[in-house]
Amino acid sequence: MLKEYDVIVVGAGHAGCEAANAAAKLGSSVLLITMNMNTIAQMSCNPAMGGVAKGQIVREIDALGGGSGIVSDLSAIQFRMLNLSKGPAMWSPRTQNDRMMFAEEWRLMLERNPGVDFWQDMVRSLIVENGKVVGVKTAIGMEVKSKTVVLTNGTFLNGLIHLGEKQFGGGRAGESAAFGITEQLVELGFEAGRMKTGTPPRVDGRSLDYSKMEIQEGDKNPSKFSHGNTRPLSKQHACHITYTNPEVHELLKEGFDRSPMFNGAIKSVGPRYCPSIEDKINRFADRDRHQIFVEPEGWKTVEIYVNGFSTSLPEEVQMKAMRSIQGFENAKMFRPGYAIEYDYFPPTQLKHTLETKLIDNLYFAGQINGTTGYEEAACQGLMAGINASRKVKEQDAFILTRSEAYIGVLIDDLITKGTEEPYRMFTSRAEYRILLRQDNADLRLTPLGHAIGLTDDEALKKMELKLKGTATLKKALAKEGVIPSVANPILESKASAKIKQQVKLSSLIIRPRIFIDDVLKMGPVSNALAKELTEEHTDIVSQTEIQLKYEGYINREEDVAQKMNRLENVKIPADMEYRQLESLSTEATEKLSILKPVTIGQASRVSGVSPSDISVLLVFLGR
Repeated sequence: MLKEYDVIVVGAGHAGCEAANAAAKLGSSVLLITMNMNTIAQMSCNPAMGGVAKGQIVREIDALGGGSGIVSDLSAIQFRMLNLSKGPAMWSPRTQNDRMMFAEEWRLMLERNPGVDFWQDMVRSLIVENGKVVGVKTAIGMEVKSKTVVLTNGTFLNGLIHLGEKQFGGGRAGESAAFGITEQLVELGFEAGRMKTGTPPRVDGRSLDYSKMEIQEGDKNPSKFSHGNTRPLSKQHACHITYTNPEVHELLKEGFDRSPMFNGAIKSVGPRYCPSIEDKINRFADRDRHQIFVEPEGWKTVEIYVNGFSTSLPEEVQMKAMRSIQGFENAKMFRPGYAIEYDYFPPTQLKHTLETKLIDNLYFAGQINGTTGYEEAACQGLMAGINASRKVKEQDAFILTRSEAYIGVLIDDLITKGTEEPYRMFTSRAEYRILLRQDNADLRLTPLGHAIGLTDDEALKKMELKLKGTATLKKALAKEGVIPSVANPILESKASAKIKQQVKLSSLIIRPRIFIDDVLKMGPVSNALAKELTEEHTDIVSQTEIQLKYEGYINREEDVAQKMNRLENVKIPADMEYRQLESLSTEATEKLSILKPVTIGQASRVSGVSPSDISVLLVFLGR
């Protein structure tokens, strides 16, 4: 018989790994239950981490003391910083990863964590007593008691795989679905729904002609995700790009009558921003080609992930159409693409800690909450693991605000607005994205991670060096002047207006096309200081440039955030009777009664609640 645990984590995907690792690092006893010990941290879809907004989330996870950034660095085969042609709020790190190494590194990290125990089994149901979860029951009849439970079931809850007109029960290819939990939760009063996602075929890289494709190299000077001691890549694996064409589209259309997307077999909603190839050619009929990213699955394997060709069409249709893509004429398929439907629970049923409102000590994280993507799942797992552990220890909840992190935006969106389609993070979802950059995740969150005991003293010291060094260099640039004869040759070469008198170096950085490296050439004192500081922390120079160049925007956004945060401090009583407030609109009354927001700030973000409704609430609360 297994002992009683502080935290049981059900599922060992990205959310489950982060939840188990965090809770154990915080001193809780953790049992991680997975249906297959050999698929811990499996990259079920693409072999990559990060990307636009998602890369910011991985940096945030790392800054708080989570594991995804470290594992991504250790298993990376390519690194790219996306959107460098845009402002720093849009810069987004992304790694191409070795799928097998990624899973191995996560398992090793968990095995090195003495607070994590493992159990291979399927959880059939929860043990609930007096409105509180107290453990789980497994398929082989085990009952394991715990103080809290975190469900991270991914796509496994009543998972149904679609391939043409064929249907198979499964959580992903080759693995069985999980049954029992949805039915029990619905019986307990939870609302459940169905969502859909899909994956493309995998092919044999030896059968492709890369000479017909565009090569996509990694960055010349690659960075990394983790703020810790992982090393940037010294060698990288190239990816490639090719395109579909009208012939491919016509061949795919031949199978539309057998497509579960179009014949009614799939009734649930898929991810809007990651559509299947048949959905693309149907919705964008005017386009004669779509981009295909040819992504290697690792250093040693020949398996290739055909990104952009997600499909659930019959396998023979997939094969025939794919061989009409340039470079794929002789492609050999390892396995076809497929779609999968699975159960989820609308996240408006959760608190900001990711604990359910209906059952005490029960937490949901990942795709069970209606999200899509490894990064979105991982950050939810981290926050659920932290809060489960803190509740066991009777400590205050750990909640990030929208102005502190993309993680705060994601969770607030889910809890306040809910989602009827797979939720994916975008920079446009964050109203404070100039504050929530990938380059300052450590400055924003490492002190918070250290305060709760998840990041160590070394991480805090490294962050403080960066903070202090940046302030020192900014001060030097604001103090040191440059005369026209020194500055003008450099300014002219950059097509920037010449100066007529001595100016401070910091005043030149805000100019378009002028960068800190240009300015440092003009000032011997600040240049020497920059070199000295960079020896302590490589990010100091770039951080200084961003803070100086965008200072006006940053200050303005901070002011707005502070004003909005005042509303976050106005608490709403848990027993608030909205129906007694006659001046509230009918829609506001209905939605606020269901969602029960904790603060005025949260209430203001509920769809259908108007500024006048907020005014009524503030008056009622005496504010």
